Amino acid sequence: MGLTISAALYKFFRYASVENPVRALIFDPFAGISGDMTLGALLDLGLGADWLMKLVSGMALEGVEVRVERVKRAGIAAPHVVVTTPEREPQRTLEQVLAIITDLPVTAGARERAATAFRALADAEARVHGRDGGHVHFHEVGALDAIVDIVGTMAAVEALGVVRCFTRPVAVGKGEVEMAHGRFPSPAPATVELLEGMTLREIDVSAECTTPTGAAILRVLTGGARPPTEVTLRRTGYGAGTRNPADRPNVLRVLDVELYQDGGEEQVYLVQADLDDHEPEYLPVARQALTSAGALDVVTLPVDMKKGRLGVRIEALVPERAIEAVVREIFLGTATIGLRYWPVQRRRLERDVTEIVWEGQRIRVKRTWLPDGRVRCKPEFDDVLAVAKTLGVRPMDILPRIEADLAARFGDFAAVPSWSS
Repeated sequence: MGLTISAALYKFFRYASVENPVRALIFDPFAGISGDMTLGALLDLGLGADWLMKLVSGMALEGVEVRVERVKRAGIAAPHVVVTTPEREPQRTLEQVLAIITDLPVTAGARERAATAFRALADAEARVHGRDGGHVHFHEVGALDAIVDIVGTMAAVEALGVVRCFTRPVAVGKGEVEMAHGRFPSPAPATVELLEGMTLREIDVSAECTTPTGAAILRVLTGGARPPTEVTLRRTGYGAGTRNPADRPNVLRVLDVELYQDGGEEQVYLVQADLDDHEPEYLPVARQALTSAGALDVVTLPVDMKKGRLGVRIEALVPERAIEAVVREIFLGTATIGLRYWPVQRRRLERDVTEIVWEGQRIRVKRTWLPDGRVRCKPEFDDVLAVAKTLGVRPMDILPRIEADLAARFGDFAAVPSWSS
């Protein structure tokens, strides 16, 4: 039945520190990042080679073998993950890759993040080649070793109990790289698309330092978020790349840290534009574009405008790194000819997403820690619908039972207020 820790013990461990430490990872890709480097660094944080062997064995991917070698890169000892796959693999579409991921024996959260990474890869390739993401044929990144790297990384993050991830500037090389379509400047076009909004640092290496797989992992796990200025360092992990230059360590460094906050107070920007001549049915499209550009939240409000016209105000909460991208999308995707923005302070309750097994079905649950110590839990709506369909019942009939189960698991439970209560 999933979690077995008692509510009392759970509360003790969770609130033993008044400041509520949150476990986080800071990626430090000073030499670049790839899938095998990431997986190696996470193993180095304490999971170990046996954990990966067991994971890959359970995947039962035909012809796939994995080994972990302890190597040195310019004097730094680090695990090097080597995934061996069949010599000839077919080019796979996004749909085919997602079908493989769906059947893998990892948590729903790991599968979902892995699928998101491959969707990001498909979208990047689609933008480069000017086609729909669903029709992109993956070359290198659709191979089984890339699937192992990405799924393994997402499973490792969950196994380590990580809540948040950040990244320092990402190193990119120069020169040219050999790809399925020919020779391209480094970093590769899809990598550049995936790194949009992140801080890059060019290093004097004529090679591909950051791969599309590594960039997709950073995109999904960190979103380009910069690390906070004050953390408590728990340990450091290193993952080795394949190359071994004499003048620099070709490794990815990952810092395992604790953040002491109640969810955190941070400065973001409120971006606001008023529209009086925008077709209403196109507003959802504009909202989605702002979210894709990096907005944390987007709302629309009715407003009275000059000459008695009814209009719509679109507001977005935006981190500083995404300001230019969001402003660009507002001007390109709406009818406005002007906007305004200013810094605001945002305070968030600490939250995470976990998974429970209820009546043999998996349900994702968003947990939020309230100031009085209670845990507010909300089951994922799509999962409740899916479970209700599987069991042949109405969603509202099983919701109270799911909430009662959550209360028993987590204690000091506060259900999310709903219109039906």
